[in-house]
Amino acid sequence: MARILVVDDEPNVRKLLHALLAPHGFEIEEAADGEEALARVEARPPEFVLADVRMPKMDGIRLSREIAARELPTTVIVMSAYGTVETAIEALRAGAYDYIMKPFRTDEVLLTLRKAEEREQLRRENRELRRRVSTQAVPGPVEFEGLQARSPAMQRVFKTVAKVADYKTTVLLTGESGTGKELVARALHARSSRAAKPFVALNCGAIPETLLESELFGYRRGAFTGAAQDRRGLVEEADGGTLFLDEIGELPGPVQVKLLRVLQEETFRPLGDTADRSVDLRVVAATARDLAEEVRAGRFREDLFYRLNVLTIELPPLRARREDVLILAEHFLDRECARLGKPRLELAPDARRALLEYSWPGNVRELENAVERAVVLAEGDRIGVGDLPGRIVAGRDPVKAFLASGEISLKKTGRFVEETLIRRALDETGGNRTAAAKLLEISHRTLLYKIKEYGIR
Repeated sequence: MARILVVDDEPNVRKLLHALLAPHGFEIEEAADGEEALARVEARPPEFVLADVRMPKMDGIRLSREIAARELPTTVIVMSAYGTVETAIEALRAGAYDYIMKPFRTDEVLLTLRKAEEREQLRRENRELRRRVSTQAVPGPVEFEGLQARSPAMQRVFKTVAKVADYKTTVLLTGESGTGKELVARALHARSSRAAKPFVALNCGAIPETLLESELFGYRRGAFTGAAQDRRGLVEEADGGTLFLDEIGELPGPVQVKLLRVLQEETFRPLGDTADRSVDLRVVAATARDLAEEVRAGRFREDLFYRLNVLTIELPPLRARREDVLILAEHFLDRECARLGKPRLELAPDARRALLEYSWPGNVRELENAVERAVVLAEGDRIGVGDLPGRIVAGRDPVKAFLASGEISLKKTGRFVEETLIRRALDETGGNRTAAAKLLEISHRTLLYKIKEYGIR
């Protein structure tokens, strides 16, 4: 039987709530103000506290804050006859679970309590799951310079970075877009003896080809029209530190030649200058392209490729390390809730399943954006599957994916849905066509005809 502490300075309100809730199996206790309530909660925490916002000595919002600060196992729901949106938001930020208005409707109060009970049940299950996992030989997530992962593939990346970080060796980071190449480059820099010096990053595909050379190497006043004064390039700014060149496959030929000279001789010449300058830097390059294929196609210099390809670290796509999906999602969830000033949200079970089942073509960057969107849209204290982008929800179900494609032909849609359901029925029955026909509620003969029509094997 769940215990509820009703906190209100008006005895009639306490009696009313007692009369409303006791018949539904709740054990009711009462307190006349926040200070008395806090003492009761500390002595013997009830499952729920129903607290008025306006009370003498200690109001409901401060009571919520005090209970949250003490991490007491009690869910607070605040009540008020003078409610505003601002008051509700303030209460939720203080740690309250929900906010209800006076005068009460029995169904509204009961619904709020049932929702709170469901949340507490989910929390208990999560705690138990974490306890079970902690007692088994399951490796926990590893944090490495702001990166988090449990997967063996990423932990191998971390070990490699730790080994090579303090050497000046050029590193080439490969992998699909969105896998976190710049974060790994920053980790290389942070673990090196160059950490106190600049980390300078350039996306080679984001700068127009005509500006790349001056952006990298700088120029002297009068080098070209509009060059009214000397300007340092990124190579010089990275002196003593690390220069990170993302999407290096986008570098035009003339700039490739000048970069090769930096790598081989540690010198460069700004545009319009007559003398070389020395530079001491470490170059980390990244690409989503196959540079070897670019060399064969004549789009990338072979000598520069070999000079960059001294040590290659390949970052696996997110779909190849699904054990990291929820770890990263929780990490982004913590960060976005803090950034947006929202109470810590939880991922509902259906949202967790959707995240795990999605293929993540955009990798970690796509997951990060999806979590940010969900935090913004979520109502209440949980992120449900409906708060996630439609493509992720559709990715769990081929029918939803087909509908999300924008197809509006009834004939095509009907055929697709029919074929999908037949395949699903055959999967669920292990290929038993008689049983599949019963599931589909069609005759065995009709099923055989449909199998032939759709070319299902």
